[in-house]
Amino acid sequence: MILKCENPIREFIAKNSPDWILTDSAPYWVADIAQELQVKLMVFSVFTAATSVFFGVGNQLRKEARESLTVPPKWVTFPSLVAFKEFQEKYVFAGFYTENASGISDSARLAKVLNSCQAVAVRSCNEFEGEYLTLFEKLIGKPVIPVGLLPPEMPERRKIKDGSWGKIFEWLDKQNPKSVVFVGFGSECKLSKDQVFEIAYGLELSGLPFVWALRKPSWAIDEQDCLPSGFVDRTSEKGTVCIGWAPQVEILAHPSIGGSLFHGGWGSVIETLQFGHALVILSFIVDQPLNARLLVEKGLAIEVKTSKDGSFTRDDIAKSLRQAMVLEEGLQLRIRAKEAAALFGDQKLHQDNYMAAFVRFLKNGVATKI
Repeated sequence: MILKCENPIREFIAKNSPDWILTDSAPYWVADIAQELQVKLMVFSVFTAATSVFFGVGNQLRKEARESLTVPPKWVTFPSLVAFKEFQEKYVFAGFYTENASGISDSARLAKVLNSCQAVAVRSCNEFEGEYLTLFEKLIGKPVIPVGLLPPEMPERRKIKDGSWGKIFEWLDKQNPKSVVFVGFGSECKLSKDQVFEIAYGLELSGLPFVWALRKPSWAIDEQDCLPSGFVDRTSEKGTVCIGWAPQVEILAHPSIGGSLFHGGWGSVIETLQFGHALVILSFIVDQPLNARLLVEKGLAIEVKTSKDGSFTRDDIAKSLRQAMVLEEGLQLRIRAKEAAALFGDQKLHQDNYMAAFVRFLKNGVATKI
């Protein structure tokens, strides 16, 4: 579908003569259109600067060696935990460096747009990862413009009275402040039956109240088949599971939510930390493992322990949740998460300062330090 857009986009740009083209790496051919029509190109990255630094840019691209993915690259001269684990390297190598059905690898797409662009915009801010933003700009030799974290606006309390979510919000209203764990792995993480069941048993073992938004897995015959036998009945007083879509931001905004067990996708990290919740990360794909290491590095998350093959147990889930939510050893994590809310939820900083500076750069080409 993206390839079919090439000619219409070329025609649109030729007709309208924009000052800039903003793109990600998926439609890498936009770089050729920008050069052909002499329009400035900016790459917009929805990943952290730490992720971009890890993979490298231009002449500093990582060598295509699987083993190199388990350690920070040589150009990171400050202490860093950002790297993949051994069991993840083969999936990353195959997914990022290997040519896929489109006829080009994701690494080649990224290299094409980064080498062709005049600037890069990053969904991040100096207060969170200033050292990585500075290094990213040094590596690429072009302006790297943080556009802020772009947190979603704080939602007003939904007046949900009917259906399952009405009952769930009524249940949340009865829970103690900061006592409930929200569990959600989105739609891109395809969890196996063993993984879903171990998460379920881990929640039960933790003894913590929870709200679990679970997409019906492809292996499940029906909703009853999604969870271990008897799980819903055994945990009916402690938690609730909703199969399907969930109003995630509204749930996270509820005062009874205190932590989140999730995949560590950057957008979800921002949504969760703006409310000051403790993070427990069980990462699976793309940049999620690197985000997990970065957040552990910053003292803002606990990563669920995994075996060498990537498997985890119910005990690993329960231990991580209890540490994050109630145990003394997780107190500093909870304090730092609360402090992070002041940064991640600061609409004025991200909209009035970072976004305004980004717009100024688009107008005059001069980067403004925030």
